[in-house]
Amino acid sequence: MPVYDFVCEDCGSFEQQRSFAEAGDPMTCPSCGGEARRVYSMPNTKRVSTALSGAMNRAEKSAHEPEVARRPVEGKGSGKKHHHNHGRPWMMGH
Repeated sequence: MPVYDFVCEDCGSFEQQRSFAEAGDPMTCPSCGGEARRVYSMPNTKRVSTALSGAMNRAEKSAHEPEVARRPVEGKGSGKKHHHNHGRPWMMGH
């Protein structure tokens, strides 16, 4: 169940677990019983796994600058040919 932030004018802020259906309903302050309003903030990604957090960051970045998933296959459209000379420059073209 998601956790939402609320603020009571007298007691301050607090968190409360609520269902999605209850997310917009008024909340009663657990300390004084007064009405508390929901505060909208950034999602708490501290509770998200490292893998999911990384995926979210990559998705955010690629929305503005797409990430290359793989290199093009050599020889197909690149116009360059790669010679395997095993680090010996004198064997280029042989």
